[in-house]
Amino acid sequence: MSKTILNLVIPCYNEEEALPLTKKELDKKMKELIDKKLISENSKVVFVNDGSKDKTWEIIEKIHSENKMYVGINLSRNRGHQNALLAGLMYAKDNSDISISMDADLQDDINVMDDMIKKYNEGADIVYGVRSSRKKDTIFKKITAESFYKLMKCMGVEVVFNHADCRLMSKRALIGLSEYKEVNLFLRGIVPQIGYKTDIAYYERNERVAGKSKYPLKKMLSFATDGITSFSVKPLKMITSIGFLILLISFIAMIYSIIIKIMGNSVSNFNFIICSIWMIGGIQILCLGVIGEYIGKIYNETKARPRYIIDKILD
Repeated sequence: MSKTILNLVIPCYNEEEALPLTKKELDKKMKELIDKKLISENSKVVFVNDGSKDKTWEIIEKIHSENKMYVGINLSRNRGHQNALLAGLMYAKDNSDISISMDADLQDDINVMDDMIKKYNEGADIVYGVRSSRKKDTIFKKITAESFYKLMKCMGVEVVFNHADCRLMSKRALIGLSEYKEVNLFLRGIVPQIGYKTDIAYYERNERVAGKSKYPLKKMLSFATDGITSFSVKPLKMITSIGFLILLISFIAMIYSIIIKIMGNSVSNFNFIICSIWMIGGIQILCLGVIGEYIGKIYNETKARPRYIIDKILD
């Protein structure tokens, strides 16, 4: 029998439709992993309720009462996916040898867990679950998702391409993660900074078992903005570059106007002047917005408010 205790961490937000189906699949998978002697029979599944507005917590309580392998963590209010995931990982840090994080909708193929655990046994402290393809995505989803990773890389943010938050982390990797105290969480950027030996396990992403996606385009854009501003100052450097470019264009326009005047021609183009004013005004407002994002991040960090508060733990 393996002595490796696994905590499978699953953040939940309004997942009352998916949880009963997810639980059925996890019952079979956890038993299979124990029978294969890949994990200890003391392993747990940790559901983290992120302030759901439906019956998600009541379902978690029922699942726990029927099977003590399932642990429930109820946050005091909705704190977002990243904070809910962190709450589960910090629980796993104190109660397991390894953790694996997945979404409650089972779009992450649970069979990838076998490969992850084997790579951990071969010496990897962090194993990233990476999608092998995006064939099931719509064209829009595929383009926006891949653009997200390319943009992150362009901005100097270290992320694993086509990796979301499906990953295995050893106990010492979780201890390392606990040392990062920032309020603005972007775990896809934080985890690669921990170091230690890493590996990749590929899997095919499934359709949702039930319910609706909790990440519409608006949230995805907000998530990308948080990731960039939390790990890169390139946007601030770009503002300086834009300033120099506008200054250069203005200088060239001034020289052009002087030459035209010397040659005896008048310079009068009302539309050009108006468009220039609007363009420069727009650029200024955009630059102020970027600076505001960074100031907002500093404001949140200096207050050092708790990232989450746990209301109740069923264990």
